[in-house]
Amino acid sequence: MKLSKLRPMLSTEDIRGTIDFYVTLLGFECIAFEPEWDWASLRLDNIEIMLSCPGNLVPFEKPIFTGSFYFSIDMVDELWGRLKEKAKVAYPIENMEYGMREFAIYDNNGYILQFGQEIDVANHEKNALNNM
Repeated sequence: MKLSKLRPMLSTEDIRGTIDFYVTLLGFECIAFEPEWDWASLRLDNIEIMLSCPGNLVPFEKPIFTGSFYFSIDMVDELWGRLKEKAKVAYPIENMEYGMREFAIYDNNGYILQFGQEIDVANHEKNALNNM
C-alpha cells in the first residue's frame, strides 16, 4: 500500500462563503463546484481542500476539528502582512524555538490554519543575542 495524497474534507454550512474565504484571502482556485451536491474542491499549488455541507447521515451542529491545518510555506512574513488585518488571528507571527516562523488564523468556519516557514535556529539565536 502506498498513500499518495491527503485532501481534507471540511464541513461547512456556508459553502459559498468558505469558497470566497479561501479564494479571496488565501489565493486558492475553485477547481470544482457542484451546488446540487453541496460540494467544492479548491487548489493552491500542491494543496487541495474539499468542502461539503453536512448531509443527513451525520449529525452536525457546527464545524469541529480538534487539530489544525499546518501549511508549510515560503515568504511567511508576506502572507502575514496580507492576512493579519483581514482574518481572525489565533496567534501572531513569531519565531518558534523548534525552527519555524509561523502564525495562525481562523477560517470563516472556525478551523485553525497555521502557516510556517523554516528558519535557521542557530542564526536566529545569534541575531537575538546580538540585538540585546
